Amino acid sequence: MSRGRSSKLVAVALVWVVIVVLGALAYRMIVAPRVESGRAYDEARDAYRELAEEAERRGVTPDPLPADADAATLRAMVDDLRARLTSSAAAGVAIRHRVGISLDSFSGYAVFRSASLADELAGMGIALELVDDGADYGARLRSIRSGRTPLAVFTLDALIKAAAALGESPATVVMVIDETTGADAMIAYETGLPDLAALDSPDARIVTTRDSPSETLARVVMSNFSLPKLPDEPWVDADGAADVYRRFRAADPSSPHAFVLWEPFLSQALREPGAHVLMDSSRFRGYIVDVLVVQRDYLLKHEAEVRQLVEAYHRVAHRLQREPNAWRRMIAEDAAATGETLSDDQIGRLLDGIWWKNTLENYAHFSLLPDARDGSVQPLTRSVTNLVRVLQRTGSISNDPTQGDPGRLLYDAVLRELREAGFHPGDAQSETVEAVREGAAVRALSDAQWSALVPVGTLDVSRLVFARGKAALTNRSQQTLRELADTLDHWPRYYLVVEGQARSIGDTDANRALAEQRAASAREFLIAQGVDARRVRARTGDELGRGGAAQSVTFALMQPPY
Repeated sequence: MSRGRSSKLVAVALVWVVIVVLGALAYRMIVAPRVESGRAYDEARDAYRELAEEAERRGVTPDPLPADADAATLRAMVDDLRARLTSSAAAGVAIRHRVGISLDSFSGYAVFRSASLADELAGMGIALELVDDGADYGARLRSIRSGRTPLAVFTLDALIKAAAALGESPATVVMVIDETTGADAMIAYETGLPDLAALDSPDARIVTTRDSPSETLARVVMSNFSLPKLPDEPWVDADGAADVYRRFRAADPSSPHAFVLWEPFLSQALREPGAHVLMDSSRFRGYIVDVLVVQRDYLLKHEAEVRQLVEAYHRVAHRLQREPNAWRRMIAEDAAATGETLSDDQIGRLLDGIWWKNTLENYAHFSLLPDARDGSVQPLTRSVTNLVRVLQRTGSISNDPTQGDPGRLLYDAVLRELREAGFHPGDAQSETVEAVREGAAVRALSDAQWSALVPVGTLDVSRLVFARGKAALTNRSQQTLRELADTLDHWPRYYLVVEGQARSIGDTDANRALAEQRAASAREFLIAQGVDARRVRARTGDELGRGGAAQSVTFALMQPPY
């Protein structure tokens, strides 16, 4: 009886197994393809509708959507309508000017590769000829000098390094494209490098792609933080973010190795057990900035065409940013065109990690909005000056291509003329006018919250000089603190603890009082230089359990625990 019941149970179980397997096969072979087909159809339909709206604005009549069209048919219609819009006949203007532009596959440059920009420029009689040089910045600057590609995109640091290596700067910056705000990061395993301070070791190494923004991020850390034991050349060379990610996964989690990479591989690496961020580009500003540069001779002869390009770029970017799905779709299509498939999550992280600059933010970067609040936008002159300092301090360049004048790399007349003409990328009468977007400001902390802050690292600041037994700042110390205030402006999301270190011998109470007075003097001077009082606190060293040189003042960047 029991055996018969068991047989029945086994038979029922087998029947359910067969049903589940058949159901899974049916979903995989029938339902899933239909879902994917439906998604492809929706994307192609939306792309055609967006293009059709552009066609109607230009007086071109698009073909109606067939009721029985499939995704392949819609994609063919998109390609056909795009070709019609980019022909001189459709634009009503002959292509009178073709110009080469050097770039690479970075998603921040997607607008330059977009059909929308090609359409906009075609209406002006201009065609961009895109040249992907694989991010060879030296070759890119030489191509500009020769005139083969008079236009190019650069990160500011790459432009400075390439100009220093070339011994001249044949190009000038006319527009800011974007700034990374988290798309690049230095990461490690917590067991190997629990924080930036752990990098201060002769065994520490930094795995990165040389001559890339990721190397610059590492140099920013090396330049700003006190890491005297870190080797002068700590590099382990990798070939792109994918290679850094591969090396990270294969690394010994206990080794003191930092890895610098960018999206989408950054998000993948942070999913590994024990992985954490030591520093990312959302924590500072003004260092990893992408710009459009133009050959100087070409600019002298074709400034009107350059102005038209800048104007067209901002019109297209403005339309895309008003419709988030359009911007997301552009990123997906751009990645696919460059041979990469991005998930929705990866696209979202890219959108969060790249700050595409609008027209007013460009005006602010070029100091053309003197009455506007600075917000998170730093003048390019300051960015250039600080990058030169970082690159020289860390041995990346031996000469300053700006010769001490950051304005040598910049040309503001293009944007100034647009501003004086009242340019707005949309219809300013009916649309919300662009604004200079504000960054995340620090908030006031309670005593308990200050005590809960965790260290990011100790800033590399020259020792403050005081008269014996005094708390008054000398001229030398004041200059040191002015430079520190400028540094803090690059790190707007961190708090600062000013630590006065007391002698442990003699009259300890008097020593502690003097240490506290010196720290307070430094804090008050920083606030007078414009540092937000909410983000600076003075303490004596033993309150944090850390020591220092007797009667000295140290500066530690702090952040809330996560």
